[in-house]
Amino acid sequence: MTSTEVRVGSGGLAPPGPARPARRRSSGRGRLVQVAFLIPAAVYLVLFFGYPVVKNITMGFQEYTTRTFYTGEAPWVGFANYVTAVTDPVFDRALLNTGLFTVGSILGQFTIGLAIALFFHRRFHLSGVLRSLLLLPWLVPMIAASAVWRWILDTDHGVLNRTLDLLPFLDGRPAWLTSTTLALVAVIIVNIWLGIPFNATILYGGLQEIPEELYEAGSLDGATGARAFRHITWPLLRGVVTVVLVLGVVYTLKVLDVILGLTNGGPANATQTISTFSYHMSFREFDFGVGAALGNILVLISLVFAIVYLRLNRRAIDE
Repeated sequence: MTSTEVRVGSGGLAPPGPARPARRRSSGRGRLVQVAFLIPAAVYLVLFFGYPVVKNITMGFQEYTTRTFYTGEAPWVGFANYVTAVTDPVFDRALLNTGLFTVGSILGQFTIGLAIALFFHRRFHLSGVLRSLLLLPWLVPMIAASAVWRWILDTDHGVLNRTLDLLPFLDGRPAWLTSTTLALVAVIIVNIWLGIPFNATILYGGLQEIPEELYEAGSLDGATGARAFRHITWPLLRGVVTVVLVLGVVYTLKVLDVILGLTNGGPANATQTISTFSYHMSFREFDFGVGAALGNILVLISLVFAIVYLRLNRRAIDE
């Protein structure tokens, strides 16, 4: 037996000594490759997510105006920007509108999305084509969709009011985008239209994961139609529903382009939300500090729902 051979038990021999350094070098190269793949993602996250968030948080505590671009000075003002933001007369209205807009949009998107997902869960001719057409609102740019809906909802020349004129029991044309009572409803309707594809697609994917055998077994016990939905579909779809609702809330809270394209926050702040109010303070009043403070408030609200989503998602994985 040579010096590099070590007997193991009563039978085989351990590998020669020089093989271990070779494995270490191979393992080291593997780790370097893993790090090399991680670096671009880490750089991307730091540049496009980390830096804007940190910069926005910092600006919320500074007097950051157009003068800052010339002088480079942004005095530290503590929580003054937050006090200015929450004591502004528009803030209460914007906070209420944010809640109404989010709740109304989520209810409409989820209800219609679930109905469409259940409809397409049945097999029928041209089902795939119709599901593809359902994604069209996702393909249209938000500003273009807003422009089309602005034309549809126009009081005098909109196709909706022209259609309503044909109904004998309606008197007058609703001012969808210029009435302080109807503008928020109109914006919610458009946002529901935009969010239906997301809800329907995710819920349809969840329905596909439910085994058909469960429905066949349930039908033997009389669980068909609404009873099958209550005792089979809904319990097994609950995890997907939670994800859809929480993500929907986070996405809806920060909706900006649709509201700007339709009403620009008006009339008389009737459709002003926290996100549009932040945009108004930053790019109309050029008070970037207050705008950043409003943005941070919105991020904080979204963070609460994001934490809820992560906890529920972890619970679903554990179960």
